[in-house]
Parts: sequence; structure tokens; C-alpha cells
Amino acid sequence: MTVVVVMGVSGAGKSTVGGVLAGRLGVTYAEADRFHPEANIRKMSSGVPLTDEDRWPWLDTLAEWVGAHAASGGVLGCSALKRRYRDVLRGGGPVWFLHLRVDHDVLAERLRHRTDHFMPASLLDSQLAALEPLGADEPGLTVDASEPAERIVAAALHEYQP
Repeated sequence: MTVVVVMGVSGAGKSTVGGVLAGRLGVTYAEADRFHPEANIRKMSSGVPLTDEDRWPWLDTLAEWVGAHAASGGVLGCSALKRRYRDVLRGGGPVWFLHLRVDHDVLAERLRHRTDHFMPASLLDSQLAALEPLGADEPGLTVDASEPAERIVAAALHEYQP
């Protein structure tokens, strides 16, 4: 099996799409934000972007989750903004990426209305600046995430070969 990583910046819809996709595949869904150490959450909550050094232990933990679900499959909602971060995730086992791409204005509007997350809207621009699109050699699909979740999942299932 392969773990699907639903990736993108904050507000792209990773949790929504990831939950629907996991349900359709009959596998476990995990939200990467729940694996952050408290220091990372405090930093982001105060509007300070994480550094690579902040992320490495978190990414290693996520790679372990990928490895633990390599046989059964799973869906992981994770920003996975940079290729080197995705490389760490792939180190855990086979991964297929579903990149949720959304226009800046749509993201900003979504974040303005979100009240149940520690990530402030002020970090959106730093996330967009850090985002590296999937490379041609990275298995996955990039979709317009302004579409309804069911349509995004249908497109993913059409392309995804576990």
C-alpha cells in the first residue's frame, strides 16, 4: 500500500479532503498538526514561522507514521511545503502526494473565518513563499482545491494507484 499525503498551505482544505479520502479508501486519517511539539505550536500561535530546524523532529515522527501505515495504507494531512520535507516523509515508506493548490485570496478568506486552529492567517504569505510544487519525479497530483471536497477526492481516486 501507499500512504497518501494531502499537502498544501494552511487553509487549503487538507483536513476536509483528507478525511473524505480516508473514508473512501477505508484507511486511517492523521492530521500532522497533532504531531507538533508544544514549542512549535506556541511559536506558530504567536505568528512566528517555523524554521527547518523546528520541523525536522516533527517530520521524522511523521515519517515513522508513514512507515507504520505502509502495509495498511493511510492518509496524512501535512503541509509538506518543501521537497526536502517530502523526501523525509518518503523515507518512511511509499507515499503519493495530493497537492491542494488554492488562490491566495481564497486562502486568506478561509483563514479569516477559521477559529479552531492555532495557525494565524498572518503566516499564510510565509507558507506560500516556502511552498515548492511537486516535481515531475514526485508521485502525485496537483488539484484546484477551490473545488468541492468530493470532486477533489474523485480526481485523486482516478489518478491514485495504491
